[in-house]
Amino acid sequence: MNFKVKQRGLFILGVTICLAVAGLSVLVERLIPGELLGASIIALFMGTVINSFFHPTWIKPALKFTSKRILKVAIILLGASLSVSTIMSVGKMTFFVMIFTFAVCFGGGFFIRKLFGLNWKLSNLISAGTGICGGSAVAAIAPVIDADDKDIAFAMSSTFLFDMVMVALYPVMGMLLGMTDIAYGIWAGTSVNDTASVVASGYAFSEIAGDFATMVKLTRTLAIIPTVLIFAYIGTRIKQKELKQMGAGQKVSIVKIIPWFICGFLLMAALNSIGLIPGDAATIIKGISKFLMVTALAAIGLNTSLLDFKKAGLRPMFYGITVDTLVTLTALGVIRCMGL
Repeated sequence: MNFKVKQRGLFILGVTICLAVAGLSVLVERLIPGELLGASIIALFMGTVINSFFHPTWIKPALKFTSKRILKVAIILLGASLSVSTIMSVGKMTFFVMIFTFAVCFGGGFFIRKLFGLNWKLSNLISAGTGICGGSAVAAIAPVIDADDKDIAFAMSSTFLFDMVMVALYPVMGMLLGMTDIAYGIWAGTSVNDTASVVASGYAFSEIAGDFATMVKLTRTLAIIPTVLIFAYIGTRIKQKELKQMGAGQKVSIVKIIPWFICGFLLMAALNSIGLIPGDAATIIKGISKFLMVTALAAIGLNTSLLDFKKAGLRPMFYGITVDTLVTLTALGVIRCMGL
């Protein structure tokens, strides 16, 4: 009995450490001007540094719970920030741009990953972060393909580094190209990764461009749903093949393929769309979602060491930069073809 009480106490302490790292990351984010560095990436790196000096075995169960379960709860609550009205208002104008950028991310990424020798899980996490919505997409897809914490950390780092450069370069390039506010808003909203980076690069161009880029980004976030379902199916089929090779059989069940947290995500989005979630409540829920996601990324960082990054080398970074650059050029080309 005393052993169970001790284990429970250590588990709570482990989760508390993750929450503390997340809280500290939020404070650091507020001290950095211009939203150039989000709390999520701060928590990831802070956790990684701490793990280099402090990595007891007793904290492992708490890290697993936080990086898996709490992460899924954060994804569910994220749905409260989406609505059908937002999608309809910008969907027609951005549909073709998104189709082409997704094709480049996942189609082109399939071939490019072979050049860099990356495993399919890591490459697709980076592609999802690039094509959909940065850390949120990485976080949503990771559980359904059983991605390692190390792969999640590498994918987050890759998309983050590109965003840091693009926040500074996008407004300058948009002005040099003579882009209109709407055209620039579509370009930034469809090709910059993380939401904070989209907001920063959008408003650096103009207020109208910033407003439109943010709406495009929210619409783009909905691509999480079909993408997660597709990868859930792929992950199930791969497991099925592995079991067959071991002499066991497993049928692909539609019920098992659909992740429960995505159903929750859809439910929250539906409730928000029909007005059952008041605006103030939606803002609070979105804030809770963001903090829980930061907490989950703190846990992932606490389970990743700087040595893991050294072993991975520069290949994930170069892969991410290559895919990001192709997406940037593709989005710009499609926008020009549309005459915007």
